[in-house]
Amino acid sequence: MKEPPVVEELGRRLLELGWVTELWVGGSLATGDYSPGISDLDLTALVAGPVDARRRTALAELHGDLDAGMGAQLDLGCVYVDGASLLDPEARHPTWTHGSMVERILSGVARAELVRHGYAVVGREPLEVLPAMTDDDVRAAARAEVCGYWAWAARRPRMWLDPVIADLGLTSMARGRHSLVTGELLTKSAAIERTDAPQWLVEQLRARRRGEDVSSPRLRTALIAWRDARRTVVGARKRA
Repeated sequence: MKEPPVVEELGRRLLELGWVTELWVGGSLATGDYSPGISDLDLTALVAGPVDARRRTALAELHGDLDAGMGAQLDLGCVYVDGASLLDPEARHPTWTHGSMVERILSGVARAELVRHGYAVVGREPLEVLPAMTDDDVRAAARAEVCGYWAWAARRPRMWLDPVIADLGLTSMARGRHSLVTGELLTKSAAIERTDAPQWLVEQLRARRRGEDVSSPRLRTALIAWRDARRTVVGARKRA
């Protein structure tokens, strides 16, 4: 699948900085499940040395310019990883997402997507740098995600009143269950077909994935998604 032109433009501008060595495509674009205007663009850049205040400012200005221009409405995100901490799963890295710079880890699931499906826009291919991930590694990554962030979210039922969180939770739980059983990754589109939800909600999830302006009953959807997360977290912990 051909990536949007802003991805290549980001790679060109990062090279001009002189301290970014790789730019990798992951997420739905790498797995062939990208839907323009619906999917985020999930990228990872490898950096020579720490991203200090000066570098953060340069990256924020660069991304702000792209978001206001050719990257408008595309949700272009990128995590900037110091090569020295690449193999540390707990290290937090400057990450541009939804218009701001935050600190995030490069999760095990993101690493699995890069290793198994990702490709380079700049520099070496992901598998030339990252270690291969076995099916058991993918299971461990899925368990960490379900028992980490999603366990935290499951303890906060009010969060699920946000329709974005409810949709994301339903697909993430389906993806997590699939990976825990098979050691394989599942796309978001395929996960919709495996959600633990009534058929009417599955159909509405499909419609939103296609970009249609379809809403679901807020309270009912929140309750369904929250309960699904709680069940999935319990099941993942039993597999530990």
